Amino acid sequence: MLENFLGGLAVVMQPLNLLLLTSAVFIGFIGGALPGISGVILVVILLPVTYGMEPTTAFMVLTAIYGATVFSGLITAILYRAPGTPEAVMTAFDGYPMTQRGEAGKALGIGVLSSAIGGLVGTIALIVFTPMLATMALRFSSPEYFALAVLGLTVVASLGGRLIFGLIGAALGLFIATIGIDPLTGTSRYTFGNLNLAEGVGLIPVIVGLFAVSEVMKRTLDHESHQPLTKVKVKIFDLPILRQIGNTLTRSSIIGVIIGILPGIGASTAAMVSYSETVRWSKHPEKFGKGAPEGIAAPESANNAAAMGALVPLFALGIPGSGTTAVILGAFIMHGLQPGPMFMLTSSDLIYAVFAGLFIVNFMILLFSKPFIVLFTKLLNVPYSALGPIIIMCCVVGTYSVRNSMFDVWLMLGFGVLGYLLEKINFPMVSIILGLVLGPIAESELRRSLSMSQGSFEIFLTRPISATLLAVALLLLAVTLFMPLVKRARRRAATGPSFGE
Repeated sequence: MLENFLGGLAVVMQPLNLLLLTSAVFIGFIGGALPGISGVILVVILLPVTYGMEPTTAFMVLTAIYGATVFSGLITAILYRAPGTPEAVMTAFDGYPMTQRGEAGKALGIGVLSSAIGGLVGTIALIVFTPMLATMALRFSSPEYFALAVLGLTVVASLGGRLIFGLIGAALGLFIATIGIDPLTGTSRYTFGNLNLAEGVGLIPVIVGLFAVSEVMKRTLDHESHQPLTKVKVKIFDLPILRQIGNTLTRSSIIGVIIGILPGIGASTAAMVSYSETVRWSKHPEKFGKGAPEGIAAPESANNAAAMGALVPLFALGIPGSGTTAVILGAFIMHGLQPGPMFMLTSSDLIYAVFAGLFIVNFMILLFSKPFIVLFTKLLNVPYSALGPIIIMCCVVGTYSVRNSMFDVWLMLGFGVLGYLLEKINFPMVSIILGLVLGPIAESELRRSLSMSQGSFEIFLTRPISATLLAVALLLLAVTLFMPLVKRARRRAATGPSFGE
């Protein structure tokens, strides 16, 4: 493992790769810090740029952008209470009150240090656990892969908001995945005679439409004005603060890694769980929400650790751990690569170069964050009315360039309108993407499994690994379904029966 990592580090340190990695970090800084451009959107916009690159360089760049955007969302969360990315939502709870007290530099310093430490812990976990998980997964066959796909779908359905919305989103993604030519029989499905649909609905038009176009539509209709920025002095290494948040950093980084490895959950959930656990363990829970340093350290170390941890199931099992890793999985497929257990054996040079790149990225966050924040205070005053059209132009060019198809551009715009409408009802759009990505895996492995068992579904219950995975998926759904009923019963027991009961 150490030899492979050092080999990957040598690849990263090549002048061109190092230059591209540094550029990717700065691009990720800007995209994550600007509200409305999340990691998913930025990776999607820049995906066509990587087509001309070598696969190793391409995925070093994409994962570096991913890691940098998760970090930089904290900047606007702390300064404006406007998280640049969903992962930074919890950071605003205590970061913004510190800014109101005139401690913006202190809050940003805590966030930068916590992000870098969490990212390093997550990267080490990525390097250690991915080969272990891949080795175990070599025992997998079609039933186990089907069970894994079901687990990924049920997790995102359970944690995407209201259960019914999550299930509808996953089902919609599964339906979209069936459009086109059946890979096993060659039969046309839901094409209605349209040759443009024969190849299926592309992943890029759906992702760009649901996330980028819908976000531009939403931001264009948002007429809120931003307050002008004042000069911010960031202090990253503050020994008394580090002593104060040390335990929080350790606990939250571990929580982030564990949650990140679980398929379909993501860094936003890790930030929320770690924040709630930090409040639970605190001797002074009343100080949270009023500018507690631990309230910044907990979500930032957790979400960065989870972002790295989410890459573990992607590389080892071919199952995305978050919405952004679902996009990266699509990028792998478009480059003719299929992540999974054998990927660790056939493409270890690529994987360890990506690992080494992510390791370097976390040090770059520490090194470049201070000058970036100084420059960014001027960039944030650019109106979204100028930024929005540039994003749309990049989306159109990027989507068209994938298959040279205007039909894909129209699909992208259609999904953009759909995404805008779904945002109005807080619909979990990540569940659609996970359904679209995992749908072909689930369908093909289900059919192969039934062929192995001559049509018997018992094959999923008689094999220990697939039975365990399906049981976990069922348990997650049951917990999500019955938890509101339990909470309602507890409230009634605490307050007593209402009048008429």
